[in-house]
This record gives sequence, structure tokens and C-alpha cells, in this order.
Amino acid sequence: MKFLDGVPHRVAAEIHAVLDAVAEAPPPSFSGGGKWEAMHDEMAGYFEVRVQGGGKNHRLFCMLERNAPDLGGPSLVCLGGLSKPPRTAANPRDYRAVRRYGAEFQKRRTVLE
Repeated sequence: MKFLDGVPHRVAAEIHAVLDAVAEAPPPSFSGGGKWEAMHDEMAGYFEVRVQGGGKNHRLFCMLERNAPDLGGPSLVCLGGLSKPPRTAANPRDYRAVRRYGAEFQKRRTVLE
């Protein structure tokens, strides 16, 4: 995924660790400790991995597929990410892209970035 290739190695490793923890004990069993958060409002149904590093906040947006026989069972689907300065809002364009990727995945079972 392009996003993970573009973040510092430590940030990517922490994101992978969060994804591994969620996969081992999926929500609601996994509470997240602030690193895995359910999104709200127009982003309801999506989740974000939240990691800080290199003076930025990094977000990886995901969906949970609880019944996904084509993926071998319950799965985390990573849709895209962003990095932003602390205490700033994400650009609405980034959220629109995530929703577009989510819709594309639901329709085609793949995301073409």
C-alpha cells in the first residue's frame, strides 16, 4: 500500500502491530487504546488506526468484513491513509476518497488506488 510505504518505518511497524492486535481480537473484543477507533457521522462503518510519529499524526482507514468467504473469513480491509500535522482536521477530500474506496471494495471486492 502506497501510504504505508511513505511513512517512517517505526510508524509502519506500529500500524502493523495494531492491525495484528485487531485481527487477533476483533472489535468489540479489541478496545484499541486510542490506536483503533470507530469513526462517526459520514464515516460510520469505517475504522482508523491512529499512530503518531515524525511530528505527524498518521491515519490508516479500514473496514471490517465479518463474513467474507472470498477473503478466507473475517477480514480487515485497509483502504488508504493520510498523514497530517497534530491538532489539525483531515481534508474532507481524504474522507471522500476512503468512502469511494470502500464502495469500490463492496462492489468489486478490490480497491484500485
